[in-house]
Amino acid sequence: MAGRPYTKAAFFDVDETLIAVKSMFRFLEYHLAAIGSPPAAYSAMVAELRGLVAAGASREHVTRAYYRVYAGQRAADLSAQGRSWFRREQRAGDLFLPGSLRAFRGHRRLGDLTVLVSGSFAPCLDPLADWLGASTVLGTRLETIDGVHTGRVITLMLGQDKADAIQAVLDGQGIAPAECSAYGDHASDLPMLLAVGHPVVVGDDPELVRYAVARGWRRLPGRHDAPTAEMAAEDGDGISPAQPRAGWHR
Repeated sequence: MAGRPYTKAAFFDVDETLIAVKSMFRFLEYHLAAIGSPPAAYSAMVAELRGLVAAGASREHVTRAYYRVYAGQRAADLSAQGRSWFRREQRAGDLFLPGSLRAFRGHRRLGDLTVLVSGSFAPCLDPLADWLGASTVLGTRLETIDGVHTGRVITLMLGQDKADAIQAVLDGQGIAPAECSAYGDHASDLPMLLAVGHPVVVGDDPELVRYAVARGWRRLPGRHDAPTAEMAAEDGDGISPAQPRAGWHR
């Protein structure tokens, strides 16, 4: 993030906010196939995680259980798989949510610091960030010893973790939260949205929609949404005309 000082920042959740898929699960399926696991291995892993959810396990506990599958895997191998996975997703088409992608590109054109904030991890996020030209990435970090993942998580990026990480970035850059935007699709993104002056709700999560309606937040279509009168139309720069234009990590 070296270079000229930034005066504004835009923070984007990734899965079902910026892209239309859940990267952690799409990558898991790709990874298991790449290491020669039978197709049933993915179904079994998903069933295990769903069982944890049904039993009332916390989001943090389920996320840590997900990352244990990568114990013993070399970080370099996962990185290479991530880039191959991303290329496959791009070839399949419709990876990005159009309104969110326009918004991201609009922030870049305006010279804002652009940050991906996700519970996903480097193999999924790095190729995405490189393609987008994102300034930096705030994602889940795994413990790695001698280049091999242990299956343990060092840094989670869920709920309040996102808001705390955003504040650390803003403090480091000397940017006022009121000048910043954040985009999220799930109720767990609420702390992140409340941490900035210009929150944007993507999709139709009931809790986020309630906040958007009550506080006049912008909305963008999600994966299954058609634009409505309540969802901000995007201008040519990808920033809603309703939003003034006053003028961790990788």
